[in-house]
Amino acid sequence: MQLQLNTSPRYRAPLTAADRALFGPEVIVEVRQIMSCLDYPVTALHPMSAFARQLEIGALLIKDESNRSPLGSFKALGGAYAVVRWVLAEAARRLGRAVAVNELKSDAVREVARSITVTCATDGNHGRSVAAGARLTGCRAVIYVHAGVSDARVQAIRDLGAAVVRIDGSYDDSVSEAARVGQIEGRVLISDTSWPGYEEIPATVMQGYLLMVDEVIDQSAACGARPTHVFLQAGVGGFAAATAAHLSLRWEEARPRFIVVEPERAACLFHSAVAHRRIRIEAAEPTVMSMLECYEPSLIAWRILERLADAFITIGETPALRVMQRLAEPAAPDPFVLSGESGGAGLAGLVECASNARSREALGIDNDSVILTFNTEGATDRALYDALLATAPK
Repeated sequence: MQLQLNTSPRYRAPLTAADRALFGPEVIVEVRQIMSCLDYPVTALHPMSAFARQLEIGALLIKDESNRSPLGSFKALGGAYAVVRWVLAEAARRLGRAVAVNELKSDAVREVARSITVTCATDGNHGRSVAAGARLTGCRAVIYVHAGVSDARVQAIRDLGAAVVRIDGSYDDSVSEAARVGQIEGRVLISDTSWPGYEEIPATVMQGYLLMVDEVIDQSAACGARPTHVFLQAGVGGFAAATAAHLSLRWEEARPRFIVVEPERAACLFHSAVAHRRIRIEAAEPTVMSMLECYEPSLIAWRILERLADAFITIGETPALRVMQRLAEPAAPDPFVLSGESGGAGLAGLVECASNARSREALGIDNDSVILTFNTEGATDRALYDALLATAPK
């Protein structure tokens, strides 16, 4: 494990006015209205008392996204939400009037949707969410996957009616190809990462994640345990940034500490924190945490996290597998949690930090700490999950 405290000159600087408008308390009303058409259930916040005792902390809370939808991932909230938002906005533009979410099934809106093709790149989960949004609204979807995406995850996307294009290279290469071809073909790019000149749609994807964060606020209040620390796994950083932004804007001076966790083999945010600027790192050996295998931070995410993240850490492959096994075989009274190879990475980062006296001191972790983590996905490829679990070290 490597730990980098945030020493950016922008650390603890206020968010930009644009970011406050995107991720502040006011936006959750619209998010909930649009999400109503997706009919996703509220997911559980599990108090893990036995695990907390093992880690010598006051409380451990796990927000479990494995049952959010048939996708089994928090990504169900982002891509589908952005597709619905885009279709409603385009229908409003063409029809010359406001279009409500309950009009999605109307003939006029469906006619608009049939003329739209959405596209994106994916490690598996985001593309499936975009495909689900396309099926719901009636538009077409073309999803780009890279060489490391499993056949089972590709088939799950195709099962939703999307066309899938597999390319050589990494996730970042698939992002570039989806953007290039999409521009030529007139497709709407629904990306979960952003770059200069392309921020509006990725910000909308991130807004979809706020439903989950808003649920956490209510659930933690109900159990009387406001978090002092939040460990957030990151690929390009969209989930971590949206979560940190919303919690900071809701809780203000009482906000928790935010610790960003990445695989050692794909730690673009960590190395950006070291460099004090957003950088792209070289692709390395693939990580088992495949949904986090990204080599350049999202522009929006970096702008937020360089202000709000208190620390960035990297973890190896073994801690991720150990957390899968620990959640699959919990000590009483903790519940079973179905966690995929990337889903428990934030928790794995906590385990590494809690077992190290220097990192505990650096992050202010003690016997009274209330720590929130997110199980961002379940077994989105069941065969792979079973195989990894069978080899996970005890």
